Amino acid sequence: MNLESYSFYKKLDENALDFFKKHLKPIKVPKDNILFFQGDVCDNILFLTQGKVRLYIQSDNAEEITLYKLVAGEQCIVNTASTISETEAIGSAVTITDIEGYLLDTKSIKELAHMSDEYQSFLFSLYTLRMSSLARLVNDIKFKKLDERILDWLKSQNKQTIQTTHETISNELGSTRVAISRVLKELENKGKIILSRRAIELL
Repeated sequence: MNLESYSFYKKLDENALDFFKKHLKPIKVPKDNILFFQGDVCDNILFLTQGKVRLYIQSDNAEEITLYKLVAGEQCIVNTASTISETEAIGSAVTITDIEGYLLDTKSIKELAHMSDEYQSFLFSLYTLRMSSLARLVNDIKFKKLDERILDWLKSQNKQTIQTTHETISNELGSTRVAISRVLKELENKGKIILSRRAIELL
């Protein structure tokens, strides 16, 4: 089932593990598909076993900002909060790659949390981890200049030449494409990067 990457999985007692396996539904979704939209009420939680998902929020003028990326072994806090509380999701989720995983419905997820202290602990650690990540995002937006944020993002790709577009960077950082293009040109003039079609080279 490839769920071993979830830290709680091997710690579940026999009853909880049997319950978990019995109620899971396998899922496969191709790249570039929306899993849920901002404002939807989620009725399942995704346990991702392969691939990557992007979580983002969208403003009234359609500008996007990435909240975080979800990989195998991680559970989405936006998806979880909406499912457990049965309230609207604060963001949207889109597949960055083809994904595989399992879905667990609202009733079953609540029952699992009731049955297993280990899963409850996993949920609390999830909130702590993601809230810390979101706090750093807010801090960057509020206190860092756009040129510094762009360079930080480029360096985080761990490549000298990054295949990307100005629109992608604007969505990642929550800025306009015009502002991103202007700052990228300034960084090129300062000798920090080289711009080319759909690619940026770090110097």
